Amino acid sequence: MPRFITVAVLVLAGCTQVDPPNIIYILADDLGYGELGSYGQTLIRTPNLDRLAAEGMRFTQHYSGSPVCAPSRCTLLTGLHTGHCQIRDNYELGGFADSTERGQLPLEEDTYTLGRMMQDAGYTTAVIGKWGLGGPNSIGVPNQQGFDYFYGYLDQKQAHNHYPSHLWRNAEWDTLANGYFHPHQRFEGADPHDPAAYDRYKGPDYAPDLMAYEAEAFIRENAEGPFFLYLAHTVPHLALQVPDEELEAYENVLSESPYDGTRGYLPHIRPQSAYAAMITRMDAHVGQIMEVLHELGIDDETLIMFSSDNGPTYVGGVDTEQFQSSGNLRGGKGEVYEGGIRVPMIATWPDVIVPGSVTDHISAFWDVMPTLANVAKIELIAEIDGVSFLPVLLGEQPPTPSEMYWEYHGRNWGGAQAARIGPWKGVRLGGRDSVSAPVRIYNLINDPAETTDLADTHPEIASELLALMQSRSDSKIARWHFAE
Repeated sequence: MPRFITVAVLVLAGCTQVDPPNIIYILADDLGYGELGSYGQTLIRTPNLDRLAAEGMRFTQHYSGSPVCAPSRCTLLTGLHTGHCQIRDNYELGGFADSTERGQLPLEEDTYTLGRMMQDAGYTTAVIGKWGLGGPNSIGVPNQQGFDYFYGYLDQKQAHNHYPSHLWRNAEWDTLANGYFHPHQRFEGADPHDPAAYDRYKGPDYAPDLMAYEAEAFIRENAEGPFFLYLAHTVPHLALQVPDEELEAYENVLSESPYDGTRGYLPHIRPQSAYAAMITRMDAHVGQIMEVLHELGIDDETLIMFSSDNGPTYVGGVDTEQFQSSGNLRGGKGEVYEGGIRVPMIATWPDVIVPGSVTDHISAFWDVMPTLANVAKIELIAEIDGVSFLPVLLGEQPPTPSEMYWEYHGRNWGGAQAARIGPWKGVRLGGRDSVSAPVRIYNLINDPAETTDLADTHPEIASELLALMQSRSDSKIARWHFAE
């Protein structure tokens, strides 16, 4: 159960700084555990993120809050896992057209968010990128949830197009030069091998670039600090769209043929190259941030964290098997198996985090809030599930991991639940419809790919994991209930 936790102020051993550091939390969208060079990727170029890992700490057992976007972001911003937080699945409002943009189910008014906590600690706060926790004119918009500045997408459906007609600056519509076109189309009436036939799916303003420029501007304007920047990139979430010059690096490298849009999202003449190039361009944006910090002389005063909101996609023309996007883990986006929720996590903090370090500490998105409370030297009293992993960053004795639980209500499983206790992982499918739905259990130390169900030979562990699943609280949304 969530509990009120007082997060003690820690003395940062080995840290030469007097003031709390600037904090930049970078979140990729649908980036798989195996899609960075530092996590074993061999086809996609990520030199800046690999440098970030070399200069800091790489987590090997870090988890997102959910296997899909909105609930994962809710856990990050509230410190509560999906058994207790407000938003437990994507809850779409409105439609894809500009005239029907309404976003997702909004965070409730006065929610104590990570943004509000950082404001209380004296930080200037911003979120740049994809929000997904409240649409236009709702109580869930960033400026009403603890952020001084916002630029990007309010509605995650709009973010299916990286050449949108508009973004949002705070609560104001920011018209771009692209014009509107629907983000889900089939390729028809032209030669699929003609590059010019795909021009209809592009525009002058590439939103990821615009948001990277905004992030740089925010850092420059607040270089005196302290600032907290939540930079929520929209790639590599589909559609497959990237400026053409980025494709050159992947010429004749990948096995591919034109994608016509039959599995959702927009067509692309070179889909695998586009996917890899989207990640590489995001990597360049991370490098841009690193260079700006160095130029301003505040790189050694800044903690950077990088992660992803869930595992890699399974639709839209991407061959995730070619990229081994989930590493050797089972499943991907939309699944509570490891490939859907275990994500890369990198943290750098000069003179504090040992360069090139690696940790197998088990942690998750709901642990970020108490961790940053410690970093910001603020006493946090809040109803959360998370436990600070600052001792891990400092190279000290790791804390006991927080309660590890996930639930997901999408697709056709009749509800999905997962829980982890030590090396043991439990997965339960169909619990929304049946109290007798079985719990499958896996030993992740011996079987990280979750191939062998050991419930029959370890019934006591299955019972313990089931009890953790059943300790969830009821949601206000009826469709997010499980059978009792």
